Amino acid sequence: MRLPIYQIDAFTSAVFSGNPAAVVPLEAWLPAAQMQAIAAENNLSETAFAVPPGDADGGAWGLRWFTPEVEVDLCGHATLATAHLIMNILQPGKERVVFSTQKAGLLTVTRGEEGRLTLDFPTRAPQVPDTVHPGLVTALGGPAPAAILAARDYLVVYDHAADVRALTPDAAGLMGIDRFAVIVTAPGDEPGVDFVSRFFAPAKGVLEDPVTGSAHCTLIPYWAERLGVDRLSARQVSRRGGALACRLVGDRVHISGDAVLFLEGHIHI
Repeated sequence: MRLPIYQIDAFTSAVFSGNPAAVVPLEAWLPAAQMQAIAAENNLSETAFAVPPGDADGGAWGLRWFTPEVEVDLCGHATLATAHLIMNILQPGKERVVFSTQKAGLLTVTRGEEGRLTLDFPTRAPQVPDTVHPGLVTALGGPAPAAILAARDYLVVYDHAADVRALTPDAAGLMGIDRFAVIVTAPGDEPGVDFVSRFFAPAKGVLEDPVTGSAHCTLIPYWAERLGVDRLSARQVSRRGGALACRLVGDRVHISGDAVLFLEGHIHI
């Protein structure tokens, strides 16, 4: 079997930055184990698989995402990458794509000003958790945080962006946490940046994700409430780095960014 594959850097306008995602367009779903094996072979934080709409799908593409270890319920950068592929290569000129997902419902991506793409995702507002994993703060290795909240992921809030940048987490210590992943965040320390973040999910095969769209489903409602605004500019301060324009719209978030094609080829299985 010969399958097309594309690697697209998301939340950036230049290759070698942002978050690389593999995208494999299919005619029909492969067995989950086979898609998981492809994702493991790619060894990127996410590989997306997309199936074109059928007669009963209302125009929505099917979309699933896999880390090297597990299938995930929601992924932002690989959705952005898949939309970029559809709008620029598979169906050039298309201005809007709807995706049907198994656990996140319908997701929409639209092309806006200067070609920038905007994801329409559900919010995952953080709350004070009943308990916090006892090894969390030690495994992160930084100063005492200002707050620890949680949704799908832990949200660990620091006072200073420098604290977030300086973290060197113990991957083994984070393997046993009782949440999907850990988001760390702090106020921005550069002009025009409202907040910074990083994202760690070693148990899911992603030690540190370069730019994480799904994390902003939690970050945006937190910072919108804290800062009293509904539009925010975010930066993920991983080694590769990435920029996101954010907006809170009721129980949805709009996450905007650029994407650029790095590689195209074929898989032989």
